[in-house]
Amino acid sequence: MVYFIGAGCGDPDLVTVKAQKILQKADAVLYTGSLVPKEVLSWCKENAIIEDSQEMKYPEIFDFLKKYKNKIVARVHTGDPSLYSTIAKQIEFLQKEKINYKVIPGITAAFGAAASLGIEYTIPGVSQTIILSRLEGRTPNPEKLENILACRHSSFVFYLSIQLLKNLKRKALEMSYNPDTPCWVVEKATWKEEEIYKGTISTIEEKVQHIKGIALILFGDFLHQDEKEESHLYVSPLVKELERLKKQK
Repeated sequence: MVYFIGAGCGDPDLVTVKAQKILQKADAVLYTGSLVPKEVLSWCKENAIIEDSQEMKYPEIFDFLKKYKNKIVARVHTGDPSLYSTIAKQIEFLQKEKINYKVIPGITAAFGAAASLGIEYTIPGVSQTIILSRLEGRTPNPEKLENILACRHSSFVFYLSIQLLKNLKRKALEMSYNPDTPCWVVEKATWKEEEIYKGTISTIEEKVQHIKGIALILFGDFLHQDEKEESHLYVSPLVKELERLKKQK
């Protein structure tokens, strides 16, 4: 069995109990060395075969998975395996080889960053939609940036895009976004080395030019964390009725 494990966004304590149990009994472990904290590997048993996939191409990864197909294999990805992990290609290979697999979810960086910042993505009257995307660089994005930003009342989180922040700024200002729209960057969310930079779409670029590694861009009015209307979940029926009558007047 091959287990695709989400190692979370940085803090090893955020790895799920289920993932930890698999790591403790895995015979072979293949992990993304540049992104997965080494502390996660401390749960592996002493005689486990552990290899770093950082320099591997698909054929090498496939060879590893096939070589240990009769053992318990932990394929460890950063964050959650459903986002920017390339597990689809690996699962396609496993299906062709009739090798069993399971996916164990992890905490993605967007939610780790929100926890560090103490924010909510869904603010009543401001945003009820979260868009997780990446800016187009060497990796193409079939969805054009202007189409993404056209969803103005959404909470935007851009992965793998810190080197392309200038493109976001240019396009947002072209589309008449207020230059004071909040734009924050979280570098290495939940890691010990985590850094948080707060600014606006017109000022944030200067603050984060030094970042070369892992960072998220959060963009949108939701960052004000100012509810434009109260959540109906927590408002009493009497208050709701008074609000309705007030609007009728």
